[in-house]
Amino acid sequence: MRRIDAILIALGIFFLGGVIYYVFQSIGFDATQAGIWSQGLLVLGLMGWVLTYLFRVFTNNMTYHKQVKDYDDAFFAKQLEKMSPEEIEKLMEDNN
Repeated sequence: MRRIDAILIALGIFFLGGVIYYVFQSIGFDATQAGIWSQGLLVLGLMGWVLTYLFRVFTNNMTYHKQVKDYDDAFFAKQLEKMSPEEIEKLMEDNN
């Protein structure tokens, strides 16, 4: 993620908080209650995002892990292409 992307996401969340605040005010909450509820929703959203991040970390479903696995798969496929059928058969026998 580029720095400008992170800045734009932060600004978007900041403005989303303001929109939520004004929505709560428009449905009848006073300024204090609207502020509390809008902050509460933003905190719950942040906690949800952190939980999805932690889930991806613990299940090794991160972009880096996928890239390493793709690289390893491509590397071993290329190595198998270079091997003769006899070498592949010997390798299979060694693994059994």
